[in-house]
Amino acid sequence: MTAPAAPRSALPVYLSLAEAADVMSLSVKTIRRRIADGTIPAYQCGRRPIRIRLDDLEAALRRIPSARW
Repeated sequence: MTAPAAPRSALPVYLSLAEAADVMSLSVKTIRRRIADGTIPAYQCGRRPIRIRLDDLEAALRRIPSARW
């Protein structure tokens, strides 16, 4: 029997602008605006398309405090 393989660190999930817009229910134009203003960090390697890490996209959300009656 072989020993179980050591768990690999999970690779980050990168989304295209269209995929990120779909996940957030926003337009691609709004995603581009959030990248431009620094709210959402984005990555590009050479001339390849812009990608956004799913973790960064989720971190860009902010919780709205609920009203207490």
